[in-house]
Amino acid sequence: MDSTVRRLASPGGGASCSPLHPEVICNSRNRQSFEAYLPPVALKHRKTIVFILGQAVCDSEGEATTTGDQIWHSVDSELMVKQEPANWFAVQTRARNEKVIAERLQEQGLTTFLPLVTEIRIWSDRKKKIELPLFSCYVFVKLVFGNNEARMRVYRTNGVFGIVSMRGEAIPIPEEQIEALRTVVTKKVSWSAHPFLKVGQRVRIRSGSLNGVEGVLLSRDGDRTLIISVDAIQRSLAVRVEGYDVEAL
Repeated sequence: MDSTVRRLASPGGGASCSPLHPEVICNSRNRQSFEAYLPPVALKHRKTIVFILGQAVCDSEGEATTTGDQIWHSVDSELMVKQEPANWFAVQTRARNEKVIAERLQEQGLTTFLPLVTEIRIWSDRKKKIELPLFSCYVFVKLVFGNNEARMRVYRTNGVFGIVSMRGEAIPIPEEQIEALRTVVTKKVSWSAHPFLKVGQRVRIRSGSLNGVEGVLLSRDGDRTLIISVDAIQRSLAVRVEGYDVEAL
């Protein structure tokens, strides 16, 4: 099939988009109108784009597949590979609203991660365990930043100040940094706050409940400590790793 966009000519619900049909070639006006709906990357792959025009949908083989009144496009595997991958980003939020905002984002179909830690609060007459965000005022969200619809869902969520950026560019967070936080939280490993640290000998733990977690190895008070950092928000936490096997990266 060449790069010409094709449409259905038959008035009924069942129609054929076969290249042998004498009436199925769109004129230049229809083609330009259709291409206006496509993102720039799709215009480079018009060979497999199909056209819906009020009656039926044609697949890449020229067969009618369904009815509809919308414009649709499908692209080949090469275009799918070139699409921007989803990344983690830090979303800055109003203080003490992190849980609610994470729930709102999830309700809109977005993948979120809000690491929580348990603290014991003591009052004069009682004490209570409460869950607090590991990093106050931040929720992590995974999305394709080039997807304007997904990005606007974040920006329009009440209580969100924005996505953490540098010089106007959103800062993606490596998957391994998110997974390190997830492991520390889910395994309930003892940790403590630590000043942000980026430089040093990076290592990976190769045993125990922290197997696979990466960070910077330090020696503090005679104990080996792994510093786990999230570069985008410049926050770090320290985990004792005495007794764990580590390997240099």
